[in-house]
Amino acid sequence: MVADKTQDQKHDQEDKHDVLKATQIVIHKALDKLGYPEEVYELLKEPLRMMTVKIPVRMDDGSVKIFTGYRAQHNDAVGPTKGGIRFHPLVSEKEVKALSIWMSLKCGIVDLPYGGGKGGIVCDPRNMSFGELERLSRGYVRAISQIVGPTKDIPAPDVFTNSQIMAWMMDEYSRIDEFNSPGFITGKPLVLGGSHGRETATAKGVTLCIREAAKRKGINLEGARVVVQGFGNAGSFLAKFMHDAGAKVIAISDAYGALHDPEGLDIDYLLDRRDSFGTVTKLFNNTITNKELLELECDILVPAAIENQITEENAHDIRATIVVEAANGPTTLEATQILTERGILLVPDVLASAGGVTVSYFEWVQNNQGYYWTEEEVEEKLEKVMVKSFNSIYETAQTRKVDMRLAAYMVGVRKMAEASRFRGWI
Repeated sequence: MVADKTQDQKHDQEDKHDVLKATQIVIHKALDKLGYPEEVYELLKEPLRMMTVKIPVRMDDGSVKIFTGYRAQHNDAVGPTKGGIRFHPLVSEKEVKALSIWMSLKCGIVDLPYGGGKGGIVCDPRNMSFGELERLSRGYVRAISQIVGPTKDIPAPDVFTNSQIMAWMMDEYSRIDEFNSPGFITGKPLVLGGSHGRETATAKGVTLCIREAAKRKGINLEGARVVVQGFGNAGSFLAKFMHDAGAKVIAISDAYGALHDPEGLDIDYLLDRRDSFGTVTKLFNNTITNKELLELECDILVPAAIENQITEENAHDIRATIVVEAANGPTTLEATQILTERGILLVPDVLASAGGVTVSYFEWVQNNQGYYWTEEEVEEKLEKVMVKSFNSIYETAQTRKVDMRLAAYMVGVRKMAEASRFRGWI
């Protein structure tokens, strides 16, 4: 009986931190608030398509290793699906499903003509050679080539993938398609049809959300104390942008620990010493833990690492005025409620991190037109999209008396639901 009880408690804990289940709960609430019938939820709670593939790769030592890959396509009522590909040892089918739903929501929130997609391969790129990564990338594209394409499903970079991996994938798809297809994938190098501003797009979008949220809370960014959890692509660029805006970035972290200086860290110094996987703290002895970082007193806290970092266990200890989610799913539903009740303004991931997919859309448009924009043009267009979207969701939250997460989901699901209705699916 004791063993059974322990097992039940374990399952309860897993359910609490189940990102797919948490996403489905908020979608259901959003649809209820909007007055949609139950069949709309049944349509949107899971991806329309989920593909699992096995990818044989010849390793450098001559052996063959079989990798598992996934591609989820959540909903294509609005248009082709869009979403990144991550290389990580903890990639799972459930995670990829949840991430594809979040991509649908992001696209709806910033009003892009896309549904959500997501892909991933269970691997650890930190332990793979350049050649092994290339063979894995090309093998994945061959495995999913029937369901992707410039008008079907457009991939992009995500965790531990970059412009080089996108270039290999674009080249492999072009060989299969027998046609040069830069619009098949975004996040490419500039010389292969990439867009100015794509590398920094997620961080730029988060920065714009921070600026707008700070206005609502009467916080001047000049001298504001900022804590950034995670020093990967989004976290490192964000720290740089906030530092350049005059804020004091008092703490940053990576997978191995965190650095803290109440007077403000030297961000340029840390960026020069950061490796390609966002690791920098191993160079220092006087580190703190990620738990301690999250509980530091600050004006703005930015979780830019992984899921389930702010939970009901530590939400009461958060000492920030504003929390802006640069990562996917860093705050649980229970923690969201606690932060809201405490008067902490939480800007949700599906809004804050939508800068990446917005500039991916710009890249796709430029590929289709064969006409390319300057970095200034890209940033100007991104600012218009992000500020308009922030205002829409903030006003929805105020009018409907809900938190910004639920407001964002309401805006995001409405577009999918209406597109599905007009198509005659529901």
